[in-house]
Amino acid sequence: MPKLRPMSLLALTVLLSAPALAWVPKLEDTTAKNVIDGAYGRRDPVPTYQSLDLSVKDGKFAAGEGVVKAFAGGDKCVADWLAAPTDFKAGSRPASVTVSGQADQLYFQAVDARDNFQNLSAADALGADLAGKRLADGLLRVDVNAQGLPTEKARDAYLLRLKAPDGKMIAPVRKSYVSDWKQDGGSWTGTMVYYFEPLKAGIGASDKVEMLLRTEADTNCAYSVTLDLASFQ
Repeated sequence: MPKLRPMSLLALTVLLSAPALAWVPKLEDTTAKNVIDGAYGRRDPVPTYQSLDLSVKDGKFAAGEGVVKAFAGGDKCVADWLAAPTDFKAGSRPASVTVSGQADQLYFQAVDARDNFQNLSAADALGADLAGKRLADGLLRVDVNAQGLPTEKARDAYLLRLKAPDGKMIAPVRKSYVSDWKQDGGSWTGTMVYYFEPLKAGIGASDKVEMLLRTEADTNCAYSVTLDLASFQ
């Protein structure tokens, strides 16, 4: 038993000495270098996004118990979702939620440079050319993949809000769609992208923030999903 103590202390030391993660609203040299080095294999990859799997397995969300809560409509809304996750007669279901920022887009830029046998420095990455192809400073990106929409048009009816510390609901400043939309068995599946400015609403870069969601269904059901901005950069 005593032989385990040094290893336990070492693990604790490593844990305490590891840099704390937090969403980066504006990339700087250290984070850029860490992201690039991870893409090139010079270090372990830096977490640049948080993804929640909202598929249902054995009556529970794959992302974990309690990951989705009822914001409106009562607990029956979540219970019905868990009981019949692929029954879309009452509306579509979000299949996953992914939140990210500038660092995630830099990662893909670095992978592209690596795959084209080029070297990408942090200075080049922070230059105007590549910076202009990423999210603007302060923007947080939220991707919602949904399954079972009755029409492609119905995706416009999805509503997302972030809940500020004062309780105010923050609307996205912009919305777009990924080119993955397809019809399968009479229903539509694809990804919607929402862009928020959380700092302007008093949300911190390492906070846990409540994301509120309504699907296209004509129902009182609305859901709450907690996003952890301290889980990625």
